[in-house]
Amino acid sequence: MFDTTLRDGEQSPGCSMSPPQKLVMARALAELGVDVIETGFPASSQSDREAMALIGREVRDPVLAVLSRCLAADIETSVRALDAAARPRLHVFLSTSPLHREHKLRMDREQVLESVHRHVTMARGYLDDIEFSAEDATRTELDFLTEVTQVAIAAGATTINLPDTVGFTTPDEIRAMFQHVIGNAAGADTVIFSAHCHNDLGLAVANSLAAIEGGARQVEGSINGIGERAGNCALEEIAMVLKVRNAFYNFDSGLDTRRIVPTSQLLQRLVGMPVQRNKAIVGANAFAHESGIHQHGMLRHRGTYEIMRPEDVGWESSQMVLGRHSGRAAVDARLRALGYWLEEEELRLVFKQFKALCEEMRVITDADLQTLMLGSPASDGYRLASMTISDIGSRANALVELSDPEGNRVAETAQGDGPVDALFAALAAATGVQLTLDSYHVHSVGVGADARGEANLGVRYEDSAYEGTGTSKDIIEASALAWLDVANRLLRQRGNIENEHVATA
Repeated sequence: MFDTTLRDGEQSPGCSMSPPQKLVMARALAELGVDVIETGFPASSQSDREAMALIGREVRDPVLAVLSRCLAADIETSVRALDAAARPRLHVFLSTSPLHREHKLRMDREQVLESVHRHVTMARGYLDDIEFSAEDATRTELDFLTEVTQVAIAAGATTINLPDTVGFTTPDEIRAMFQHVIGNAAGADTVIFSAHCHNDLGLAVANSLAAIEGGARQVEGSINGIGERAGNCALEEIAMVLKVRNAFYNFDSGLDTRRIVPTSQLLQRLVGMPVQRNKAIVGANAFAHESGIHQHGMLRHRGTYEIMRPEDVGWESSQMVLGRHSGRAAVDARLRALGYWLEEEELRLVFKQFKALCEEMRVITDADLQTLMLGSPASDGYRLASMTISDIGSRANALVELSDPEGNRVAETAQGDGPVDALFAALAAATGVQLTLDSYHVHSVGVGADARGEANLGVRYEDSAYEGTGTSKDIIEASALAWLDVANRLLRQRGNIENEHVATA
């Protein structure tokens, strides 16, 4: 498993990482168990050279690779950058397709072959572990690709990467390409073949699996599939395909798959790019069930609708998400888990109330169920009366006025590094609820004059994760409502627990 999160992944627009951030991510990748970490492209920036030095001094078990063009100056810079690595690899590449030869390189076949031979030989003179990539391999003539591979092997390459650089190929084509090159290139049995697939047509994982079937024994990709354009092969998906379908592929990745979700979430925090909720393996909905039919099956046997255990990839458990598609069996099961055992008629009445609540709320939480059982109106809680955001030099100041559950007015001010930071600090002061922000994003709901902003928060409170949502014409107000959505649920839950203690006493 060759991880390029820190190199190709970082090239995804908006995903640049500082050297200290790269070190944090490299530690996580080492704990995950990847075999090779590609740390960057040293000739492109001082930042990549600094990151390689930091990582090389601390991360000792995985192979550490850097990328280099087939240029003498690049190779020399890359070799110097690898000084601190315990297990260094130099990864050199050159385009091979007709399109790239004509328009990018302005080189003919013979010139490409000569450059590959010269620069791979030079690289091997410095290090024993050399990977050569034939950029745009999947759009290269098979006979020429085979010839390039032979030259690179003869010059000292130990790994040959045949990348689908622009996400153009299909599984049948890439499988046949690897089979042809491995079957016809002299010395192919002495090297490892690698697949590096991009996701422009949504086929990166499928193509990588097909490459394995064709003889590839190294897969290159990134956590969460981040990378150029539509991204790379998502390593977490490859790892779980090989684990779940091991009887078919008869290969394993060697990753500690229980580290997948923590590693994914770390990357999301570092680069500020959340994955979509329905993303395979690491998305919030990957092990969530709302449909009544699915929930009923899961309650009988989890294998009815889950092909892997959430605990095996780092989630705590499956989620029975209660919403308007949920059935009585799921509501009854959740109520029992909360300590409420209802007779059939009681359950019928509560389920009717539950369905009515679903018309107002997209997701029903445990606190909402407890509210139904204890008779406390779900609308109780702090309400936003007004807010004012202003700049004070390089910082922002927020003044919020809330109406508390008893109808009294509470006003607090706070400063922060920006308007949202100041707003959340003021809300925390006003309500007494301290939340740790994990994720925050806003988007538009609707179009034209009727469009509204929706803010979504991911927060932690006492080691538990919560999500809040708020909508408004104003994004900052929507953010405040999302924060209060979580705070009010926590306060209602706290109040319900206290009521239960009083009733028991």
